[in-house]
Amino acid sequence: MFSLRHKTPLAWAHNAILDMDALLLDHAACERKAAAMGMSFVVKYPDRLEIIDPLIHFAREELEHFQQVCRLLVRRGLVLDHDEPDRYVNLLHKKVRTGRDERFLDRLVVAAVIEARGTERLGLVTDVLEDPELKALYRRLTRAEDRHKDLFLDLATHYFEPAAISDRLSYFLDEEAIAIQAVPFRSAIH
Repeated sequence: MFSLRHKTPLAWAHNAILDMDALLLDHAACERKAAAMGMSFVVKYPDRLEIIDPLIHFAREELEHFQQVCRLLVRRGLVLDHDEPDRYVNLLHKKVRTGRDERFLDRLVVAAVIEARGTERLGLVTDVLEDPELKALYRRLTRAEDRHKDLFLDLATHYFEPAAISDRLSYFLDEEAIAIQAVPFRSAIH
């Protein structure tokens, strides 16, 4: 269990839901990208057998979330557009080391940190939503995100010493605090 070093103010959520359509479009893109990221681990590290089943399950769950958000988009008459680069995620990925093992560890830790931020922000959205259907959906999605952040660190324990994981987690929590503050408030998860 770990805590983010910079807490998102509740004002972010109030601002984000002012354009709920934009938030839902971004959220759908985040869910799809998360599913793809889970499968990218499976493709790039097929010899790391302990990650295969858990990350296939993770990718399926993220695709289910994508589908749930897409259903909302259709009901609202919205259409997904091409994905925009996520500045926040890109700032974190720039800090990932090279080298097979170093990159693997850093990618697992970054995934955990991004999932933690998603947990926090989905929870804030849940807190401010008034629509009962949206509130229930976001409550379920927040619980799932919370499980996901722990998944990636648990997987790292199969391959790396606790001290190495802790060191990289501390580093990326510092970098994440910088990255999230570099992104302006907008109707988007990151």
